[in-house]
Amino acid sequence: MDELTFRRQAYGEPNNQDPEFLHAAMESAEREAFLNDLKGLDNKIEKALNIDVPDDLAAKLLLRQQLQHHHSQRRKTGFAFAMVASVAFLAGITFTLLRMGPVDLGQHALAHVYHEGKALQLDNNVQYQDVNFQLASLGTVGDMKFTQQPGKMFYSTYCDFQGVRSLHIVMQGEQGKVTLFIVPLEDRMVLEQAFSDSKYKGLGFTTDNAYMLLVGEKHDDLNYVKNEIKQTFI
Repeated sequence: MDELTFRRQAYGEPNNQDPEFLHAAMESAEREAFLNDLKGLDNKIEKALNIDVPDDLAAKLLLRQQLQHHHSQRRKTGFAFAMVASVAFLAGITFTLLRMGPVDLGQHALAHVYHEGKALQLDNNVQYQDVNFQLASLGTVGDMKFTQQPGKMFYSTYCDFQGVRSLHIVMQGEQGKVTLFIVPLEDRMVLEQAFSDSKYKGLGFTTDNAYMLLVGEKHDDLNYVKNEIKQTFI
């Protein structure tokens, strides 16, 4: 992962658990220190936002307070440093506020498929027992699990849906590959039963403890995998 990609992902989600991102962070002490600084800033912002006032007032007051502090610091440390700090702060607060707002699961799923395009090229021959272990480690989907192999699984890893740790799986459809996202239930999530863009089609449904989102190029593949899941997932 190059430096620009790493820093973009770090600003967007400093607590990202993607293996490639974590590996990139450990490649140098400077990256680890940079990521730790962003995590600290992210935690401070989330704590500061957790106050019992109207939603829009909280963001406005916090932004005003931090900008005033920023202007004071700029006079002490110089213009160049202040510009860098300003960008980092505004990026951090923007993404924190986004994670607090409603999440369109369909659009997020489509964006995730494009962002992790390499997942569709891999074949790790994943077994359902391994997926069950990952589900159990989420800690938010109850006892949900696969009772048997739901067809061919090429890839499985953790992913992030606006701050919610979820599972990203690539499965074999009737003809092409289908990406499955298993996302723990949360009130701010908005699920559409059907969604699409110019390339991909998607469908969503809900189980007792999770949202299921399927993304592929053909409806027949989506329905095929949905049927596989309903027969093997409890």
